[in-house]
Amino acid sequence: MRIRPALVDELPLLQDIERAAGQCFRDLGMPEIADDEPLPVDELARYQRSGLAWVAVDGSDHPVAYLLAEPVDGGLHIEQVSVHPDSARRGVGRSLLDHAAARAAADGRSALTLTTFSQVPWNAPYYARCGFQPLPEEALTPGLRAIRRQEAAHGLDRWPRICMRRPL
Repeated sequence: MRIRPALVDELPLLQDIERAAGQCFRDLGMPEIADDEPLPVDELARYQRSGLAWVAVDGSDHPVAYLLAEPVDGGLHIEQVSVHPDSARRGVGRSLLDHAAARAAADGRSALTLTTFSQVPWNAPYYARCGFQPLPEEALTPGLRAIRRQEAAHGLDRWPRICMRRPL
């Protein structure tokens, strides 16, 4: 699986990948997550222009997964990782995370951070296997606190969520 920067004309494909990946939440009794619309193309374009949107592509150079990130408080915050179900359980998500970690380290960042559902098997337990550790509430930086407030305003706190950090 090759990882490369996302291209502008691929941004609608990223939305399709996220919609497909989100369907598995329906089976966990989280239909609101499954039905939540992906970021709009103009917002995806902001990540793409900043060089912090990567895709994993198949042998035909077609995106099957993507990762969005942004600098937050000296780290690189993983905003979104989505893998199309047809490509799941093949190490694609881990490869994207490792790519982001290498980029963050090269840029002098201290860690990767993310927020996630603590009780969803392919969320917090998966990220722990990828080297992320839960951050206690008192250890959250101002930027991570702001992200958590935005998530709460979006209704994501209906289910237990945590912040996690992977030192680089």
